[in-house]
Amino acid sequence: MRPLIVVTTTLAPSGSHNLPAVRLNVQYVTAVEEPGGTAVLLTPGHDRESVCRLVELAHGLVLTGGEDVAPELYGQEPHPELGSVNPLRDQIEMAALEVALRRGIPILAICRGMQMLNVALGGTLYQDIPSQLGGDVLHEQDAPVTQRWHRADVKPGSGLEAIFGNRELFINSFHHQAVRDVAPSLEATVWAEDGIVEGVEGKEHGWMYGVQWHPERGEAESPADERDPDRRLFWAFIQAAREFAQTTSDARADATTDLVSAAD
Repeated sequence: MRPLIVVTTTLAPSGSHNLPAVRLNVQYVTAVEEPGGTAVLLTPGHDRESVCRLVELAHGLVLTGGEDVAPELYGQEPHPELGSVNPLRDQIEMAALEVALRRGIPILAICRGMQMLNVALGGTLYQDIPSQLGGDVLHEQDAPVTQRWHRADVKPGSGLEAIFGNRELFINSFHHQAVRDVAPSLEATVWAEDGIVEGVEGKEHGWMYGVQWHPERGEAESPADERDPDRRLFWAFIQAAREFAQTTSDARADATTDLVSAAD
């Protein structure tokens, strides 16, 4: 069974008339489909009813990277170093998360997606790491996108350690915002060398993980295991979605059997 995975997108001006066009790096689609998922794109152009309908049909949700999360969503005024925001995207991702959380489908949140997940569940963000925190680690790497940038430590015994099979990673880094107050229903389980939260997992949701780096690019490395940690994360996600799909299918089959039996 190929589980249906809703993948969020953004809008950006395109063409000679600068009309809004759907935008998503194709690596997200590849990372979802390589281990056996089917990616369905969710855009800020969808209305709320369509957003909810798509997530109702889905077996998993990927919140992707992109613009800054609007600070109004976590009770802050805009910082002078706040980047571009997309309120329409914020709205559709909030709506998607509402349905995903209610249904209990697997959720994988990446970069901005992890920040959005944290905000949606009641957490807050640093709007700009350099001006609000400083530190020795540059989180917007100046190396090419194909290179790893800094080390990250994974909490022993965490779900992410079980997925990665290791407690130390070397990851890429393309963000200037970061998780500040972790949402009550999330737990921080991965940290950069300077203490910035690089990974979270849900305390109550069946399968919910967020990472601050970009695993869809497949650049993470572990010194203790040759298998790609980024690919392990996507394989685990698709497997969880496949199991959710099977459970849902079995439940529908049982319900149909009960109706037939009642009719007899």
